[in-house]
Amino acid sequence: MDGTAAAFLRSRPEVAIVLGTNEIASAVAIHLHRTGYAVVMSHDAAPPVIRRRMAFHDALWGDPAPVEGLEAVPVERVSELFAIFTHGGRLAITRMGLVELMVIAPFALLIDARMDKYAVKPDLRHLADVTIGLGPGFAIGRNCDVAVETHPRLTGQVVAEGETQAGDRVSRRLGNSGAERFVYAGLPGRWHTAHSIGSRVFRGMVLGHLERTPVLAPLDGVLRGLARDGIEVPGGVKLLEIDPRNRWQARFTGMDERGRAIAEATLAAARAHRAPAPLH
Repeated sequence: MDGTAAAFLRSRPEVAIVLGTNEIASAVAIHLHRTGYAVVMSHDAAPPVIRRRMAFHDALWGDPAPVEGLEAVPVERVSELFAIFTHGGRLAITRMGLVELMVIAPFALLIDARMDKYAVKPDLRHLADVTIGLGPGFAIGRNCDVAVETHPRLTGQVVAEGETQAGDRVSRRLGNSGAERFVYAGLPGRWHTAHSIGSRVFRGMVLGHLERTPVLAPLDGVLRGLARDGIEVPGGVKLLEIDPRNRWQARFTGMDERGRAIAEATLAAARAHRAPAPLH
């Protein structure tokens, strides 16, 4: 056993694993980190992350991806996690899945923040002291201990019994637009784009190609979300999002109100089910 692993076992910090690297997962990770948890975010390839300037996601490729003045450190081996957790002050992001991360289980907290509304949610309660599900598809006592609503009308409500609100395929309003501000992948394929989040775009502008099919901007506005260039995407997932508001009103970086509300509710749910982690 090397020195960092031994130090980890001696100190045994309260580890929180966050499934997902999207903007909601990132907001939750920030709040947990600030509260004193040793946090690792585990990437899930589906659905692709589009609000990348509001998330730590791009750190997986070695790109700068600060959120709220904090950066996530990409790791490829569990031994790297030992070093990060032992010295504190940083959170980790990884492509390692639960099977590989079980070396450091049981976790104090496991938060499923993958935000895949219609996927079947596995029961992961045996891996953590408290398992928290975010969004549709969670049932207390069946696949989580407690849950947090993400539906526009219920955002941030803690669910201690029963089930979370099912997905209704209705997009929350942003400015004067709803679902029409998104573009979805019609078919699976490789996505290519030369555009950047934050760019001003206009209706009909080519924003990328899915395989050889051009993908057009559905309306005027600012690019709020955009799937990363070069990735393989399944059919039916979001490729991009446009904020129809003007440049001064559009929000495409940092933590927004929705992310903050869900993250604060996640902390409240964790505190209600266990003692809070000690601050570093």
